[in-house]
Amino acid sequence: MRQPRLVIIGAGFGGIAAAVALLKAGFRDVVLLEKAGSIGGVWRDNSYPGCACDVPAPLYSYSFAQNPGWSRRFPPHGEILAYLRRTAVRFGVTERVRLNTEVAEACWDDAGGCWRLRTSDGEDLLADVLVPAVGQLSRPSVPSLTGVEQFAGRAVHTADWNESLEIEGKRVAVIGTGASAIQLVPAIAGRAAKVVVFQRNAPWTLPKPDRRYGVGRRTAYTMMPRLMRLPRAATWAMTMVQGKAVTGNPVAAAALRGISTLQRRWQVRDPALRARVTPTEPMGCKRILFTSEWLPALAREDVDLVTEKIVEVTPEGVRTADGEVHGCDLLVYATGFAATEFLAPMRIAGRDGRTLDEVWRDGAYALLGVAVPGFPNLFLMYGPNTNTGNTSVIYFHEAQARYLVQAVKRIAEGAGPMEVRPERAVAYDAEMQQRLATSVWTGCQSWYRTATGRIVTNWPGMASEYRRRTSRLDVCDYAEVTNAQE
Repeated sequence: MRQPRLVIIGAGFGGIAAAVALLKAGFRDVVLLEKAGSIGGVWRDNSYPGCACDVPAPLYSYSFAQNPGWSRRFPPHGEILAYLRRTAVRFGVTERVRLNTEVAEACWDDAGGCWRLRTSDGEDLLADVLVPAVGQLSRPSVPSLTGVEQFAGRAVHTADWNESLEIEGKRVAVIGTGASAIQLVPAIAGRAAKVVVFQRNAPWTLPKPDRRYGVGRRTAYTMMPRLMRLPRAATWAMTMVQGKAVTGNPVAAAALRGISTLQRRWQVRDPALRARVTPTEPMGCKRILFTSEWLPALAREDVDLVTEKIVEVTPEGVRTADGEVHGCDLLVYATGFAATEFLAPMRIAGRDGRTLDEVWRDGAYALLGVAVPGFPNLFLMYGPNTNTGNTSVIYFHEAQARYLVQAVKRIAEGAGPMEVRPERAVAYDAEMQQRLATSVWTGCQSWYRTATGRIVTNWPGMASEYRRRTSRLDVCDYAEVTNAQE
């Protein structure tokens, strides 16, 4: 078996999962290209106050690298980042990462049967197999607001936070009420002189059953690692209930709506505020947020919830449609990511010079979220329709990594470049879109959907179905590409 040149773009959870799987399978010519100065993906980029995981740690971790040392059920970002970096060292990935190396373009060479990459510094690299693992949450989405350039204070996206930002005694305006906002606001309320939250739509929330892990538990897990299977299995079962709710089970959906309603009644005593934080969109059409601190934070005297539309940014602050200017010293965009713009701003050109931008003009798609027609030997990690609305995305990463290894083994055994058959990818995409058309995610506009309404991020079923469908590579899905020089 020959050793193909394997290039992975990105050194976050997806890229490291792919690298570990390939190394375990015996492949040694593996390199990860990381544009930043350190590995870590979203957990490196997001360091805002309160940043933490909203999936319990026993499941938000690799199955092959369970961690006995978590300090709590929902650990903060620093612990997750440290875990990811330790795992990379443990499995020999770290020495294969090239930092500060951004890929500007990658073009398939028909004659050579390989990928030609060019970095932003002008360096040229070759790869027999290309694995983009840049994720769906790597490019911050910043709204275009009139007058923002004249704002006298500082403006920052939560994904660009840095420790030099002063909170104490400052007036902070937070735009957005998504996952980052519901963590940030409770963390800075009481430190800032004033926090103003601008809400377009109230999110659905559920209580966050967080708890500290004591020394006894951590010691037991260290001495008997198999014990960690129990909380992992329990967490899996819990996420399956939410999965049933968002994929159409009426009993599960009603149960979650009831819990959310009780949470609002218990945590928000003011009827007027409760009305403003009561969602009007279907539960699950946007990400359901786990928090026990968000609603109490909004009820604080030093926190204001503004539901008027933002008109412009002035030198003093943010003006809303009612004419009021909400003064602030720091403007925070808690506005998420451009999740539907896969692989941007890289230019990826396949056979015949067609780019992914062209192929995906009407919305990204890929067989199993992994393979795209016209792009031989390219296998995506966390590609189209592989996001999960209920469980750990790392579960999906591991499924994709196992599928990737099967493909690379065939290539290494002399099968030649592999390209997914167009009819297979089109049929798969038609199935996905048909199932998604009746899903809860069609109930509102969200980061799951393109401007035209096409859902390109989420998987329509349960995670177990995805694992089953990726467990065996079907060779009939692929055609071997004959090199032009042959």
